[in-house]
Amino acid sequence: MDDGSLFQVGDILEFGDASNVPSTSGAPSGHYYKVTGIATHVLTIARFNVSTGVTETGGLRHAIVDDAKVLRHWEYYFQFSNAPTTSDDVSAAGGSLDEMHIVVVDEDGSITGTAGTILETFEGVSQAFDAKTSEGASNYYPQVIYQQSKFIYWIDHIATLSDGLTKVGTTFDNSVGDAFVVSNTSLASGTDDYVATNGEIATAYEKFADADAVDLSLLLCGPSQTGADTTGDTKATAVMDIATARKDCVAFISPYRTAVVGVQNPITQTANVKAFAQGLPSSSYAVIDSGYKYMYDRYNDVYRFVPLNGDIAGLCARTDTVADAWFSPGGFNRGQIRGAVKLAFNPNQTQRDELYKNRVNPVVSFPGQGTVLFGDKTAQSKPSAFDRINVRRLFIVLEKAIATAAKFQLFEFNDEFTRAQFRNLVEPFIRDVQGRRGITDFLVVCDNTNNTGDVIDRNEFRADIFIKPARSINFIQLNFIATRTGVAFSEVAGA
Repeated sequence: MDDGSLFQVGDILEFGDASNVPSTSGAPSGHYYKVTGIATHVLTIARFNVSTGVTETGGLRHAIVDDAKVLRHWEYYFQFSNAPTTSDDVSAAGGSLDEMHIVVVDEDGSITGTAGTILETFEGVSQAFDAKTSEGASNYYPQVIYQQSKFIYWIDHIATLSDGLTKVGTTFDNSVGDAFVVSNTSLASGTDDYVATNGEIATAYEKFADADAVDLSLLLCGPSQTGADTTGDTKATAVMDIATARKDCVAFISPYRTAVVGVQNPITQTANVKAFAQGLPSSSYAVIDSGYKYMYDRYNDVYRFVPLNGDIAGLCARTDTVADAWFSPGGFNRGQIRGAVKLAFNPNQTQRDELYKNRVNPVVSFPGQGTVLFGDKTAQSKPSAFDRINVRRLFIVLEKAIATAAKFQLFEFNDEFTRAQFRNLVEPFIRDVQGRRGITDFLVVCDNTNNTGDVIDRNEFRADIFIKPARSINFIQLNFIATRTGVAFSEVAGA
């Protein structure tokens, strides 16, 4: 070795003894070493195990004669089937030498725990910004990384490579003599900005604001607390406002973490949750629960507290599967919370009553019976049929389905034929809901009584749909009466 500058740390060298040197064609000798350090003209190397991809102890396997030929391989040579050459697309257009192989490495082990772990590879990507794969997708390497990488985005073209030229008639300078150009880039000076601000969270949730563009039934708030929102009401209110404005979904809210987690006194926990709920607006399109559950996180192999609003939304989804949306998700039949080791706040009877009066649905662990959603109230403060989850979700189902049917009346004539056609679409659907215990009675009015001449002249179409929703049982009263032996039950029961 006369000049160490021709190598770089990480290169894989291949050579043997005087009787087993590579031929001029570059045939391998089978002995590999990895360059671990360079000082001017001196290389520090270590034995390299091709099978494991790691260095091993031990010195040179053979004495090296002067002028012996050495094959130099890229550090990640064995991760690819061939050296990069010319892609088919660029070759067909008259260009050459555009291909690149790219390796994404966990350099310091902060992702995998082991420094130098290969995270992903990209073989045969192109330097030409208009290059295509055989399937017609972009093969331009920044675009490929943007679409496929799970770890990085690559924005700027590397200055030492060709400047992202078109593929036609272009020869890319990715080789110098027999050695390919290698560019190593360490991602540094980044900022771990994982804590989202209230503004960023609001902007993200606004993606769900358009009911026409996004079909949505259940909207989860997740953890209510953020760095600048210690009581959680800013984020919770934003989520509730979206659901209320859309009128076709329900938002699920949990109190902020420190309201219940780490608080030992259940009286203080009750007061914290009540105060949180009282700070939120009234809406029948939201559901508030009582806190957090302790569960196992299999992805990180730890136990952690998580808010219960995801579980309450999950109960609604499960209710849709095993029954219908107009059944209550609470109680022992459909309200079982899964995966809960314990609750941060397990309210007793008195505390449950206090929470329920303040629009909070208690989640309770009963010995031998599991963890259960023990309520089905919405966040509406004014008493009405819509202060129950099953009634609100019933009307969402009805309104969505009937609104879809009503769209087909647009630009038709407002006459008795069209009105009868609408009634024939709607009434069987509502009758089916009635047969599945969603409502007790209904009436559809769509005739000349509500489609008067003035309504017709304004190019409008009206239908009035009256619904008597089925109500869930929230309280059970059992009266036990002791009677004399000779008393007939028909007399005391009033039969």
